Amino acid sequence: MESAAQANSGSTAAIDEPTPAIKNPKIAETTTVATPAASQNGTTSHTNGRVIVSPRARKLAKELKVDLSGISGSGPHGRIVAQDVEAAAGKSSKQAATVTPVPPPQPTPTTTPVPPTPTKVAPAPAPAPAIAALPGQIVPFTTLQNAVARNMVASLSVPVIHIGYTITTDALDKLYKQIKSKGVTMTTLLAKAVAVTLQKHPLLNARYSEQGIVYHSSINVAVAVAMDDGGLITPVLQNADMADIYSLSRDWKSLVDRARAKKLQPEEYNSGTFTISNLGMFGVDRFDAILPPGQGSILAIGASRPQIVATTEGLFGVKQQMQVNITCDHRIIYGADAAAFLKDLAKLISTNPESLML
Repeated sequence: MESAAQANSGSTAAIDEPTPAIKNPKIAETTTVATPAASQNGTTSHTNGRVIVSPRARKLAKELKVDLSGISGSGPHGRIVAQDVEAAAGKSSKQAATVTPVPPPQPTPTTTPVPPTPTKVAPAPAPAPAIAALPGQIVPFTTLQNAVARNMVASLSVPVIHIGYTITTDALDKLYKQIKSKGVTMTTLLAKAVAVTLQKHPLLNARYSEQGIVYHSSINVAVAVAMDDGGLITPVLQNADMADIYSLSRDWKSLVDRARAKKLQPEEYNSGTFTISNLGMFGVDRFDAILPPGQGSILAIGASRPQIVATTEGLFGVKQQMQVNITCDHRIIYGADAAAFLKDLAKLISTNPESLML
């Protein structure tokens, strides 16, 4: 199995975290400084020998090694604010040859400003990874990696068949752009499309047993997700064919968040009846996924790309297309069964994706 992601695009969000406030603002605003300075608005940032500094500005000054006594405050009544500290830090950085930010100092009992250290600061060492892999070193498997390895070995005992198909995604891409702002992901759109198609092909949702074919009473679509510390996990969208696309997207976000935090319950990752694996975000065109133990099928999804195609009128046009490959347990699912499923899935995605909203 491989990592799950959206077929057409991956997204990464950067979050600016607020700076914690100083616990004792009264002390922070009344530190004695010797030399007064005039502010930009004509008032002074020093009152009766005291400099007026906002808590945020004081913390920033400590982090950037900026001397507050030489700063003119631009805030009300000459108050030094964070913007003033940043401006002062910018001027000193132009004067220094190289200045590297250092981690914020640990809080100390005193609130007296510390005189600035020399302008050149030695670069901070880069943080080391949790487990640094060095040449010649053996890094032990994590518990999850061990479980994945055992499952992959078990999968080798199953005779499988691989079937590929090309799907035009222009209509699905258009629908996705319309509902993306409402929290719907491409992953859930694909999972929903697979689940709806499985309603017509229950054999693809079944599994092999020594007693015969086990037909499941529900369609639970598992999606392979790569963990940051190694290994794979498959959060499961329960009854994916019955849930509306908005509920499905909310469920998926919750599952991924809890998977990253290692808080999934066993039934949330081991109850899948059909698995999808998506490497489209890495630009992979096509690949074969390994069949998970206890399931009959897994669908590998490649990237959607613009392709020059011939139309039914004998003309050439450009279409967005993606390659999908299904791996099936050949003891119960034959080539014709898999091909029929892929044909109906392609028809749904290319001609009627709006039905996924019902």
